[in-house]
Amino acid sequence: MLLLTLALAPGFAIIFYFYFKDQYDREPVKLLFLSFALGVLSTVPAMILELNLQPRLDMYYTDRSVLYYFIFAFFVVGFSEEFSKYLMLRYYAYRKHAFNEPLDGIVYSIMVSMGFATLENVLYVWQHGYSTAIVRMLLSVPAHAAFAVLMGYHVGLAKMDPAKSFLHLVKGLILAVFFHGAFDFFLFLQESKTVTAYVSQGMLFLCSLVIFLIAIKMSRIAIRLHHDHSRRLFEQENQLFN
Repeated sequence: MLLLTLALAPGFAIIFYFYFKDQYDREPVKLLFLSFALGVLSTVPAMILELNLQPRLDMYYTDRSVLYYFIFAFFVVGFSEEFSKYLMLRYYAYRKHAFNEPLDGIVYSIMVSMGFATLENVLYVWQHGYSTAIVRMLLSVPAHAAFAVLMGYHVGLAKMDPAKSFLHLVKGLILAVFFHGAFDFFLFLQESKTVTAYVSQGMLFLCSLVIFLIAIKMSRIAIRLHHDHSRRLFEQENQLFN
C-alpha cells in the first residue's frame, strides 16, 4: 500500500498544484478527469510506436554506439511518448469550448502528461521498489510535468492565435520531444561502456540533471506568463461588469 501511495503521490501533487494555480477561470473537473484518463490511454500508442521502432533501430545499430542512444532517446522514446500525449491534448481538450485562454493549454497538457506519467510510475515502482519510487518522485515525474508545460504553453498560444496555430503546435511538440530526449539521452549513455570509459556515470547523470533544471526554469517562466495573462483577462472582465 505504501509503495502504491509513493507511486501515485507525485503525479497527483502536481495535478492539484496546477488545478489551484488556474485560479481565475478554473477548468471543468469532468474535462480534467477525462484528460487524465486519456493520458493513461496514451501509453498504448506510445508503447506501440516504441515496440515497432526499437527492433528496427536494433537491426541497424548493433554496437550500442552514441548514435544508437541518441536515436533511441530522441525518436524511439522522446518522440513516441510526447507525440502520443500531444494527440490526446490536441484532439480532445484543445477542441473544447472551455479551453478559452492560454493557461488552459498548460493545465490540460499537465493532466494528460500526469495520466501517462502516473501509470508509468506505478509500473516502474511496482517492479523496482522503494528506491525507484523516491528517485522518480523527485526527478522523472516532475520532468514529465516540465515537458508538458513546454508543450502546453505553445498549445495555449495556438488556440488564441489561429493564424499561426500550426507553428505553435509544432513548436510545442518539438520542445517537449527535445527536452525529453536530451534528459533520457544522458541517462541512457550510462549503459554505454564506450562512453563510461571516458566519462563517469555521475557526470552523465549531472548532464541529465542540468537538462531537467533548464526545463523546469523554462516551465516556470511559461507558467508565469500565461498566469499573468489569465489574471489580466479576469480583471478586464470584472471591469466590464462593474
